[in-house]
Amino acid sequence: MTPGEAVRRPGWGTARLLLSGLLVAGLSACVYYNGMYNANRLAKSARKAERDGRTLEANNLWGQVATKAESVVVRHPRSKYADEAAVLRGLALARLGQCEQGLGSLGRATLLRGSSDLAEDAVLATGRCQLAMGNLTAADAAFVQLLESRSSARREEARYQHARVARQLGQYDEALQSLMGVRDRRAEPERLLALAGSGRGAEALALADSLVARGDTTTPWDSLLVSLGRQDPANASGLVDRMRRLPQRPAETQARWLLEDGLRLLAVDTSKARARLREAASVSGKVAAGRAHLELVRLDLRSVGASEDLPPFIERLKRLATEHPASTASLTYLGASVSGVLAASRTPPGAPLGDLRVFLGAEAARDTLAAPLLAQALFRSIPDGWPYSPYAPKAILAAQQLDSVWSDSAMVLLEERYLGSPYLALVRGEATPEFRQLEDSLGAFAARLAPPAQRAPGGRTPSRRDDDDGPGRRPQPAPSTRVVEPR
Repeated sequence: MTPGEAVRRPGWGTARLLLSGLLVAGLSACVYYNGMYNANRLAKSARKAERDGRTLEANNLWGQVATKAESVVVRHPRSKYADEAAVLRGLALARLGQCEQGLGSLGRATLLRGSSDLAEDAVLATGRCQLAMGNLTAADAAFVQLLESRSSARREEARYQHARVARQLGQYDEALQSLMGVRDRRAEPERLLALAGSGRGAEALALADSLVARGDTTTPWDSLLVSLGRQDPANASGLVDRMRRLPQRPAETQARWLLEDGLRLLAVDTSKARARLREAASVSGKVAAGRAHLELVRLDLRSVGASEDLPPFIERLKRLATEHPASTASLTYLGASVSGVLAASRTPPGAPLGDLRVFLGAEAARDTLAAPLLAQALFRSIPDGWPYSPYAPKAILAAQQLDSVWSDSAMVLLEERYLGSPYLALVRGEATPEFRQLEDSLGAFAARLAPPAQRAPGGRTPSRRDDDDGPGRRPQPAPSTRVVEPR
């Protein structure tokens, strides 16, 4: 039969079309199969690289997994294995830290048939991503699903992660219970934090002793110290003593530990904080020692009650600025601030614009020097030296906030002398045009008075903690001449 006869024979064209379709479908299936095979093969290699600690190689492999799996999803969206490819892509993105892009694909794990390893990996990745994004409840919902997993590795990881969430939620006993039997080295620091949080400080520090004794370099000591410091500054201080016994720790690192410990202790024990800062200042750290000296000066300024005590601080800050080049800018700025307050305090009573100058000096003493006793004395000097100043009632109100004992006397003084003051009207909830005029005048005077040399490092508006907020500190607002207006 010739080719021409075959073409003319009934049914042969249909058969040829059918054969062609089968060949295309087979080729498509082959391409699809190869795509999934390669994606799974790369994922297996990526997991092995992670176990071996080859992070860069693992990341490169996960990137290829994401590309291969996405190609399968795009080219074969209706395939019965499309969900598997999508989940594999989401897992790869999660491993690469691209949680926002990967969570949607990970969600398709519920569509996978049976309780496959990939489905459990996806649930675990979902929990990690939710935890990284701060969604503790959602993260724990994922981890709890795997607490009874048939895979010992996933079961242990889920218990460790569940303990982390429980500890962050303040459920310390639950965290300790979840960590029982977990052999992962990461569990020890987490157990320490849970013990400290549950009030079992002695056990927490005993565990720290064991970690230090074996010279455990895998423990994230800095992170552990920060976390413990947020929970319990006193126990964190004990941990610092133990960490100092770790081998091969640079002097700068130890000085930084001591400095940060002192800053944390300021809120709970000033005496211990001072001792810690002195220790930090005595270590040969280039940066931390200078910052420790700066904090010691600030701590001493807290108790200054009279401007006559300020000159020694100016000389001390000049000397420290020379001895600690890394902290020169901060030390010089604080020294200039002290000099400015001293100059304002020496303004003769009744001098023109002296009330504004003293008021700004009092604000600097309160906000920049953190010297409340000195600030109070300067505020109270204004109604004495300038009794008819429109800013006298503002100064009285400021002093009243610093000394609750003087509150009753301050109210009597305000009612007797300054009942019609725009500042008292504001306290009563009445914002008047006179109030805004007074505030604008004071702000304009402050702008003219401050020389550029006294601005904070970098030319920004200064704050008392401009150079370093430090552990346990909250950023302080820049000194302000304005009072809060009612809304």
